[in-house]
Amino acid sequence: MEQMDLLQAFEIIVDKAKNSSLGEKFYEKTDSYLGFVSDKLDISKRASAIMALFADRCDDSHIQFSDFTDFLGCRILSLLRYANEIQELVDKEYICRNRDEGFYYTIPMEVMEAFQHNERYNPMDVEELTARELFDKFDELFTKCRRRKLDRQILKKKLRALVRKNENLAFVKAMSSFDIDDEDTEFSLFLLFCTLFVIDGDDDIRYHDLEFLYEEGEADWRWAKRDLSQGDHLFLVEKFIEYTNDDGFVDRESFKITDDAKKQLFSELNLSSMRGSRPKGGMLSFEDISPKQLFYNSKEQRQVEELTSLLDEEHFQRIKNRLKEANFRSGFACLFYGAPGTGKTETVLQIAKKTGRDLIQVNVSEVKSMWVGESEKNIKSIFDDYKKKVKQLAKAPILLFNEADAIIGKRQVGAERAVEKMENSIQNIILQEIEQLDGILIATTNLPENMDKAFERRFLYKIQFEKPDLNCRTQIWQAMIPPLNDADASYLAVKYDFSGGEIENIARHFTIQTILHGQPENMVKFLVEFCEIERLEGSRTKRKIGF
Repeated sequence: MEQMDLLQAFEIIVDKAKNSSLGEKFYEKTDSYLGFVSDKLDISKRASAIMALFADRCDDSHIQFSDFTDFLGCRILSLLRYANEIQELVDKEYICRNRDEGFYYTIPMEVMEAFQHNERYNPMDVEELTARELFDKFDELFTKCRRRKLDRQILKKKLRALVRKNENLAFVKAMSSFDIDDEDTEFSLFLLFCTLFVIDGDDDIRYHDLEFLYEEGEADWRWAKRDLSQGDHLFLVEKFIEYTNDDGFVDRESFKITDDAKKQLFSELNLSSMRGSRPKGGMLSFEDISPKQLFYNSKEQRQVEELTSLLDEEHFQRIKNRLKEANFRSGFACLFYGAPGTGKTETVLQIAKKTGRDLIQVNVSEVKSMWVGESEKNIKSIFDDYKKKVKQLAKAPILLFNEADAIIGKRQVGAERAVEKMENSIQNIILQEIEQLDGILIATTNLPENMDKAFERRFLYKIQFEKPDLNCRTQIWQAMIPPLNDADASYLAVKYDFSGGEIENIARHFTIQTILHGQPENMVKFLVEFCEIERLEGSRTKRKIGF
């Protein structure tokens, strides 16, 4: 046993567990190996046997009891006798449990990494943190729990440990004035409210931001929602939170931490920098957008100039009022479509710059969470936050759904699979929000032929971005590589039918090489080599270059 390590012990235990039903003979044959694991991980021998089975399936993110029955040659009832051992492993954080969908388990990557080094996994001991570091840890834990990678009971345990190990912080000391017991259910909720404000600057906290702390259908959540909506919740009574105000009307489904509570709790943090911070989805100030010269074919040029003029604030407000008077939708929903690299995204940025509008860019891949049910909440949250910003800012910002192919495609008829239902649900939410839009939404797509007809009807303004024509390509070559004379730029434009994004990519390569090796003697020959590489790569893959 001197040369034994954890992975070897697990392997032997699993081999001997096959068709053993984990009976007495199994324990007799594996006693020394179970003892080694037990001492190494500080768990019982019975828990060591279960840990070995889990470790053997470490690549599976949905491990269930039923996965072991065929292997062990026993009924699931036999494994239910190991409930205490399972709980022991959960408490040690060697495995994570999720009851929301089928009662399954996962092994965190950091646990297996420790086992690979023949070490016991020890959750990070964090103390003597700054206030900001403490909230970063809170945010990390809440994110894991929201994504169902951390058991709710372990979440409470970790939050409690963080607070108790950092009692010197003014925030932790100030918590005592709100009479929050760290053993109580409201403890996690209190810290979540604080974290949403400190990390996201969130003054529009809604039920969907909070419900992941509770199991679906749990009575505690029903009571908490009832008390919050009726004004009876401890947090409202203690003036920790308050309802948000929407044009003089109280919104009982939206909450913010009171200004007095902020001053009391967050004295160590720079509150002034947090006020007005970016909403969920990320807001880019128009002042931070670099001006850039873009080149279009003649038809696109007219359409882009017209849209830019329409979104000028004076024109925009006048058109909105006229639309409302005629009982039409007053929001501007626009679609930019065309091949990759033709300038769709950069055009949105430059329109925002010229019209003085901030930009909220939605990352579609983050919205489409792998967890069924969460994507719909993400989409709703984005539009809720956007409506808030429209009312707060002097000019309505632009809401950009970039590369939106994945969420405005054709809806599934007769959807049965959970993923298909989720896709349809997301699209229905977006369609409804576009109908009620009181601002500016721009979506870009490379695949307009896949777009659902219902979306096509709802986009008021549509611009097709085509590959640049010969004259436009010549201008782009000269703008990207100023040393090129007219003849050389024209030669490259004729020889290569590139998009603006592809030309920009070549220009980047050229600039880097020039910096490293100096200006080449034959510039055109040098550029042709890059063009051939670009053309070869473009033929192998569908490039997506933001330009």
